[in-house]
Amino acid sequence: MTSRTEGARGPVEWLASREGAVVAAAAGLIVVLAALYTVFGVGMSMSALQMTGMARPVGAPMSMPMQPVWTPGYAVLVFLMWWIMMIAMMTPSAAPMLLLFTALKRQGPEPGRAVAMSLVFLAGYLLSWAGFSLVAMSLQWLAEWLGHVEGAMMTLRGHWLAGLVLIGAGLYQFTAMKAACLSHCQSPAAFLAAHARPGMAGALRLGLLHGAYCLGCCWALMALLFVGGIMNLYWIVGLTLYVLAEKLLPLGPGFARVSGGVLILFGGYVLLGAL
Repeated sequence: MTSRTEGARGPVEWLASREGAVVAAAAGLIVVLAALYTVFGVGMSMSALQMTGMARPVGAPMSMPMQPVWTPGYAVLVFLMWWIMMIAMMTPSAAPMLLLFTALKRQGPEPGRAVAMSLVFLAGYLLSWAGFSLVAMSLQWLAEWLGHVEGAMMTLRGHWLAGLVLIGAGLYQFTAMKAACLSHCQSPAAFLAAHARPGMAGALRLGLLHGAYCLGCCWALMALLFVGGIMNLYWIVGLTLYVLAEKLLPLGPGFARVSGGVLILFGGYVLLGAL
C-alpha cells in the first residue's frame, strides 16, 4: 500500500520529499556553471586555460606588452571574475552546513519552505564572498596602478612581494582568528544551534554569518591567487582542494599550522630569489 501510494505521487510531491537532493543538485549546478565561467574567462582578454598555459614560476618576470585599461566596464568584469571564481571554489566546502540546514528546516515548523530557505542561506553565504571580491578587485586595480601586478596575467611582479604574501598567509594560519573561524566551519551542528533564526530573514542572516566566518578562515589563502596568478587553474584547483581538506577532514587544528609552516618556508625560498 505504501509503495503504491508513493508511486502515485506527482513530481512536485516527489521533489518536496527530497529537499536535500534538490538543494545539493542546485548547489552543484551553481558550482559547475561558475567553474565553466572561470575556465573560459568570460569577458576577459584570455581564458584561464590560456593563462595557465603561459604561467611562470612564482615571482618570475613576464613580458606582456598589452596591459588592460581599467574602465568601469572592465572593473565590473574583474569583480565578476573574482566573485564567480569564489563561488566555484568555496561552495563545495559549505555543502555540509547547507545540507544540515536543509535537514533542520525540513523538520521545523515550515517544512514546505526548506528548499527556498536553504537557497536563501546559500545566497547569503555567497554575498559574503561578493564583499571579498569587491576588495580583491580594488586591490588588484591598486597593485596594477602601482606596477606590482602584471595586468594581463594577473600575477605579482618580482620575488620579494610574492614571498611576503606567502609568508603573511602562512603566519595567518597560526592566529587565533584563523582557529576560531575554522572551528565554526568545521562544526556545522554547533554553528546552527548557536545562530539559527526562523524565517527567510533568519536564513539570509545565517548565510551571511557563515560566509563571514568562512571568509575569516580563508581570506589569506585566497590572497595566494595573486602569487600564482589569479586565473591559474593549478592554483585555483589546489586551493579549492586544500580548503575542502581543512574544513571537512578530521585533521585537527594542527593541519592549518603545518600548512602555515610550509607557506612560510616557501615564502622564504621565494624571497631568496630576490637577493
